[in-house]
Amino acid sequence: MHYDVFNGDADGICALHQLRLDEPCSDAILTTGPKRDITLLARMQDIKQSSLTVLDISLESNRPFLEKLLSNSNEILYIDHHFPGVIPETPGLTAHINTSPDTCTSLIVDVLLQGRYRKWAIVAAFGDNLHDASHKAAQTLSLSKQELEQLQELGELLNYNGYGATLEDLYFHPDDLYRAIRPFADPLDFIRISPEIALLRQGFQQDMALALRQNAINPDKVNRIFHFPDTAWARRISGVFANLKAQEKKDASHALIVDNEDSTLRISVRAPLADRKNADTLCRAFPTGGGRAAAAGINKLPPEMLDEFITAFQATYNGIPQNSYHT
Repeated sequence: MHYDVFNGDADGICALHQLRLDEPCSDAILTTGPKRDITLLARMQDIKQSSLTVLDISLESNRPFLEKLLSNSNEILYIDHHFPGVIPETPGLTAHINTSPDTCTSLIVDVLLQGRYRKWAIVAAFGDNLHDASHKAAQTLSLSKQELEQLQELGELLNYNGYGATLEDLYFHPDDLYRAIRPFADPLDFIRISPEIALLRQGFQQDMALALRQNAINPDKVNRIFHFPDTAWARRISGVFANLKAQEKKDASHALIVDNEDSTLRISVRAPLADRKNADTLCRAFPTGGGRAAAAGINKLPPEMLDEFITAFQATYNGIPQNSYHT
């Protein structure tokens, strides 16, 4: 039995799609979820003597579950770009992990496959807000300006669909979205005829219009902080909105706070695009935090820790620490 385990965002979906275009496995059991549902291996602890492909989820966050799977005589291919901690050295694990802020899981897969499905890697890189890497990869292909813009939109829409506290927040379950793109070797063909794209585009435009009405809560600071309410649109648009603001002001860091239903806070952090560092270390210092150097987050920050987070955020990016928070 084979299992494909992947993050439900653009990078996870496109990484798996490239691998399965190259080596089909139509009977693989899919395991995925919303973008921040990263401890996916926790669902698989009873699996024995099987093979797994694990894509775009932190090894560090899944360490005890990975170790259990390895002890159960499973063979695991692990490809990722998040902080891994110490990578287990065992014959059952093949790991391709690169934490450079200039790459993503799909770009790592692209290297492994020698660029055979590079358009999908470009889609994923755009989704992960790696515009420079996307354009660099595109230089090897004969793409028009319009085609490149279409790949960018697809990456952003696939990523947009991955955000949400629960599957109910999303327009499509990520495994359904993966199945929708599976027949297409060329993403431009998917864009041309896909009904999913039209629905995601409409939802994206509506949610972004609401998001753009929200002002920074610290407009006099270099590093901008936004605060969104506990609504499905806010959860869906949070990551893409944070990416947009990062592109807008590349020398600044950005934090987006979204209220959770249980009164905790969902945080998205974007390091300055001019110096993509420390978002992961900042967020890992708080409960339920993780991510990568350029972009990271905290799933459930206790509200009493918000002042501490804002102070650490400002200190990390050379801003002036704030001692209090007021909406």
